[in-house]
Amino acid sequence: MSKIKTYFNWSSGKDSALALYHLLQDERYSVDELITTVNSHFNRVSMHGLRKELLISQTNAINIKSSLIELPEMPSMEVYEQKMLEIVSRLKNEAFTHSAFGDIFLEDLRVYREAQLAKQDLKAVFPIWKRDTKELLNEFLDLGFKTIIVCANSKYFNEDFVGTVIDKHFIENLPEGVDPCGENGEFHTFCFDGPIFKNPIPFTIGEKVYREYDNPNTDDSVCKSDKYGVWYCDLISSKKKQ
Repeated sequence: MSKIKTYFNWSSGKDSALALYHLLQDERYSVDELITTVNSHFNRVSMHGLRKELLISQTNAINIKSSLIELPEMPSMEVYEQKMLEIVSRLKNEAFTHSAFGDIFLEDLRVYREAQLAKQDLKAVFPIWKRDTKELLNEFLDLGFKTIIVCANSKYFNEDFVGTVIDKHFIENLPEGVDPCGENGEFHTFCFDGPIFKNPIPFTIGEKVYREYDNPNTDDSVCKSDKYGVWYCDLISSKKKQ
């Protein structure tokens, strides 16, 4: 029986890595391409702030074809959806029928993804959906994955938090209300080793930077500020040039 031709929406972080691991173990699916959105202005992975050269080293180590969706610095939803439509149309023409994600429990995001894909007669796959996030993180570590925190919401964390490699003591030291996998956007990671990689991704830790952004939440009763802050830890590829 032929396998389901699937592309994976790769973020470069731990949830993506674990979801891809599970999908690769599922004999029903054939994962033939990784898709990542990058900020074309800074040449970094959207949201995570990871340098594009490290992303490329990472996907090379996974050994699955990868493609980038290049977005402007602050894309509108119209621009974002048009860029996604362009690549999804190409993938559909190449006989892809399913699109996989590392989402865990954000219902509104799942509904949005499924609705957008349905317009192109594609189906969504969520390999780690509704799993307990503490259980997921422990499984991730037990499998031998390694990941480092590359950005974090300053509401919960200071600059000392970014640049931390996650270990078994990580969960116990999280602030109250923070999801163990950062599923509410509290933090993002870069996965640099594990069973889906043919080799670890070499890097060194660079500068830590604080940035503020406009808060998308306009409900003043919920959000007391029109800005939110993010700490970033720059990672620099240490791969030797040939």
